[in-house]
Amino acid sequence: MNTALKHWREAATVILAAGLRRTPTADSLKAGLGKVTDIAHKSAFDYQVLLLKRSGRSGYMPNAYVFPGGLVESSDFSSEWQEIFKAFTEAPNYGIGVVKQPPASRPPIFATDRSQLGSPIPGDVAFRICAVRETFEESGVLLAVPKHEESGIRVHTDDNSDSQPTLTRLTGLWSKDVLSKWRSQVIDNPANFIKMCRELQCLPNIWALHEWGNWLTPLGKQRRYDTAFYICCLDEIPYTLHDEKEIVHFKWATPSEVLHSYKSKEIWIAPPQYYDLGRMSHFPALGDLHRFAWQRSLEGCEQWLPILLVSPDCHAGLLPGDDLYPEKVDTSGKSGVVKIEKSLGELQRDRVNMHRIVSRDPYSRSIQMNIRPKYNHLPPLCGEDVGGAFKNSKL
Repeated sequence: MNTALKHWREAATVILAAGLRRTPTADSLKAGLGKVTDIAHKSAFDYQVLLLKRSGRSGYMPNAYVFPGGLVESSDFSSEWQEIFKAFTEAPNYGIGVVKQPPASRPPIFATDRSQLGSPIPGDVAFRICAVRETFEESGVLLAVPKHEESGIRVHTDDNSDSQPTLTRLTGLWSKDVLSKWRSQVIDNPANFIKMCRELQCLPNIWALHEWGNWLTPLGKQRRYDTAFYICCLDEIPYTLHDEKEIVHFKWATPSEVLHSYKSKEIWIAPPQYYDLGRMSHFPALGDLHRFAWQRSLEGCEQWLPILLVSPDCHAGLLPGDDLYPEKVDTSGKSGVVKIEKSLGELQRDRVNMHRIVSRDPYSRSIQMNIRPKYNHLPPLCGEDVGGAFKNSKL
């Protein structure tokens, strides 16, 4: 846990995708995506994504639908995890693999040497532990591997990057009552997650989580978070419930359904959810999404801190790579706004490098991007672009 941070609180999030019991044919998947006038077709995807609705009393993004996740706790970096992961402590990063991205360009949340902060647990491991714990607390979904199955865990190395493991399957070893008891204890005290893993003889399934991105809360917000984003692909939708405190409702839906519900003003999602659901829209088949996430996970990612662009007819969140993005960003929060007199249309005609999320109101959002993403990632497809071919232009 990085206690040296002055302006940010570290957190971890999981994009949880789970397969539907029905299995659409390849032709039906293509047909579903082809109907660009109705992106809410359930038949377009063979999987759904978990979204949790935050309480209206929440001090951060009240009533928003978010991916499971939350703040890192000191227990996520506890040395006690070394005993639980004893069979993997000699493997690089406990078997999750070593990212190819040079350390100098690695986001600080991943690049920080945690041993210098007093923890023997690598950051890449601790943030996955946090993501698994928070997912359990908020949704009741426990991403864990029984101890007796640890010998079958597929570690991630450079020489097996072209052959990903099968979709993650949750164990049915523990009853709902047992999990409910432990969930209450973990919510009361995050350190009980370690105790639970000991007593249930299991390990957090850090190998099922694949690095996806790193979003920072825009400057000017009262609460600011530096969040590691992961993605996990399950073979089928698990038993789910909300915690009735921070989370008041859960929703499993396809990426296109969520985007359609947002545009119809039925739900509200934040820009990171909007952007990443658009990325997932490239993959109507869960197997393809899983393959992409697995193969890309050791490439690395960028740190994205949106900078507010204010023009006469819209607001936009500028992202790295945009020509209007500042060369140096003041992370203290004292500045973080770019004001310009040109209209949205004039900005588009300038034909500059664009990477921005444009908003006219809370439910009217579009992505303008004509640059190629780094680290073998994909640009998002959103709205009318769902079903279209890859375009290195305005999305």
